[in-house]
Amino acid sequence: MKIAIVHDWLVTYAGAERVLAALCETWPEADLFAVIDFLCDEDRARLGGKRATTTFIQQLPKARSAYQKYLPLMPLAIEQLDMSAYDLVISSSHAVAKGVLTGPNQLHISYVHSPIRYAWDLQHQYLHEASLDRGVKAKLARMLLHYMRMWDQRTASGVDEFIANSHFIAKRINKSYRRQSTVIYPPVDTSRFTLHEAKEDFYLTASRMVPYKKIPLIVEAFAAMPDKRLVVIGTGPEMERVREVASANVTLMGYQSDEVLRQYMQRARAFVFAAEEDFGIAPIEAQACGTPVIAFARGGVLETIRGLEHEKPTGVFYPEQSVDSIVAAVRTFETHCQRISASNCRSNAERFGGERFKQEIKAFVEARIREVSLLDGQLALQGRAAIQPLLSAKHA
Repeated sequence: MKIAIVHDWLVTYAGAERVLAALCETWPEADLFAVIDFLCDEDRARLGGKRATTTFIQQLPKARSAYQKYLPLMPLAIEQLDMSAYDLVISSSHAVAKGVLTGPNQLHISYVHSPIRYAWDLQHQYLHEASLDRGVKAKLARMLLHYMRMWDQRTASGVDEFIANSHFIAKRINKSYRRQSTVIYPPVDTSRFTLHEAKEDFYLTASRMVPYKKIPLIVEAFAAMPDKRLVVIGTGPEMERVREVASANVTLMGYQSDEVLRQYMQRARAFVFAAEEDFGIAPIEAQACGTPVIAFARGGVLETIRGLEHEKPTGVFYPEQSVDSIVAAVRTFETHCQRISASNCRSNAERFGGERFKQEIKAFVEARIREVSLLDGQLALQGRAAIQPLLSAKHA
């Protein structure tokens, strides 16, 4: 079979690209496609050295640094990628990759990290964070997102099978496209994060500092708890705001290497998480280190962390993205932390290992290929049966 793997864009190596890397390992013979490809050599090596066939957006001004501004052109761009030579198309999509055009004799399986977040249920949140609540630009943005929703829903009909990265995203797929999906959790390289039972007296949060991650909120909560120490690793657009609300008990370390992050994850008393994530890799990495997680009770974390109601808990949930809710959750954690063992955190994280992902998705795809082959064989037999009387009459 000729196989194509289609990704949205290749600029950085984040959660979606880890899934892509696992897909490339599972099908190393596949050809890779994307809207743009500006990966550095180190990240490209993680994809087996593959370089994507790209669209016309690759050649547009500032495509590397300001590719988001070309979002209105991306539906057109992705439809120009020629898939006609491939038997199997696997799209890895959180934006437009699932919109590639395929024919009736091709099998298109789409691994969905999320339907386009800023076009569907998170539209109002994104517009607010981009200061597009009112004015001409706001109206134009809403028109664009309306167009993206219509295009996104229409192209869902071109997908033969959907895979969701969590049950949370499966619900979004059903809400947006009215399609059922199979859940296969993304791969997490838990082998890089070894169990460390000895904990120190500090809490950790680590993330890109973008609005939905809510890092300033976590920092504000610890400013209200001056007797507790917080270490913050990461940088991004929200860094200045974080500095403004940080107090003496908060240590801002900025960007750190994977090795430094791993060491702090191993030693932290607990990892604090405030985002509503589709899946959420960092909380699993923390648990792989034997570190409990204090998390906002929304999104994928409800599937990856075991709360205090579980017989073998690995963390504490809080109900609201607010300072008071985080403060209360930290106090609850300190009251019940003896119930949370490092070994249970580690064993829970191991459910999401990378080899498990490759085995599950390969089995899923091969099962669908067999189903299609069986159906094609039945149709061929029916066709031969239909014309056999005509052939017999002709020879007679």
